[in-house]
Amino acid sequence: MLALVPYLQDHGGVPVEQVARDFGVDRQTIVNDLNVLWFCGLPEAVTGDMIDVDMEALDADGVVRLDNASYLRRPLRLTAREALALIVALRTLRDTVAPGAGDAVDRALAKLESAAGDGAAVSGQVELLDSPVDPSVRAAAQEALTSARRVHLLYLVPSRDETTERDVDPMRLFTAEGNTYLEGWCHRAEDVRLFRLDRVVSVEVLDQPASPPEEASPRDLSAGLFQPGGDDLQAVLDLAPPARWIAEYHPVDASEEAADGHLLVRMRVGDEAWLRRLVLRGSGNVSVVEPADLAARVRAVARSALAGYPSG
Repeated sequence: MLALVPYLQDHGGVPVEQVARDFGVDRQTIVNDLNVLWFCGLPEAVTGDMIDVDMEALDADGVVRLDNASYLRRPLRLTAREALALIVALRTLRDTVAPGAGDAVDRALAKLESAAGDGAAVSGQVELLDSPVDPSVRAAAQEALTSARRVHLLYLVPSRDETTERDVDPMRLFTAEGNTYLEGWCHRAEDVRLFRLDRVVSVEVLDQPASPPEEASPRDLSAGLFQPGGDDLQAVLDLAPPARWIAEYHPVDASEEAADGHLLVRMRVGDEAWLRRLVLRGSGNVSVVEPADLAARVRAVARSALAGYPSG
């Protein structure tokens, strides 16, 4: 869209069909972009400062005229660092894009690599710190998406330290926060679920077609991967200095500095067993403050665990 503005300023009164041909898209895509540009401008701009698109000329004559956008007259030019970042990001996404989108990613990569010149070679030296995924698992997940077929997963659930079997209708693959996820309708949970591919022990593509319910839709991840439920328990934890990493690694609703370098955090917990393991893992550096009944149960579990060790 940023390239569209300088193009239109240099081609006044150009037919919309020609614009579509020059950009390699259909007519409706250009019209949709123009409707967005109509509401664009500099920060804190008022109505008169917005980009002016002559919609009457577009509707009546099928031509595009643009005004009041001189600040975008020069085409967008990426710096070497920006191009490198985009190349690395696209290569990361290449194996997780929706079926049919791979060609578009390859075309974008080719253009970026051509524009970056020698800088594109540096992208091959960038190490991506993502979780290792069995190539056969990734390939099976992609095959299931492409063929719209159900999968049978053997899936490790670390919060409960158990392996579960699930039939899942795949909806999409994506990468976030260094991990690759399969999102789909889980028949066991009867809801949309995310499955980290590095936690998939095995996957079998079934002959049954994937058929998520009509109401099933991919999650909105704009607020992050962790999306607390209304029934989640709210707990206050006291973190000693060696355990302050918990507040950085896990989502917290609030935090407050306490004496001696301790940190009080309020967090939502969907699985009490997970919280008990977190406290035990803290080796005395993590304690539950609220609610009182949960704190008592966690202390009881800790005492029971200590009793299992030989004295002396």
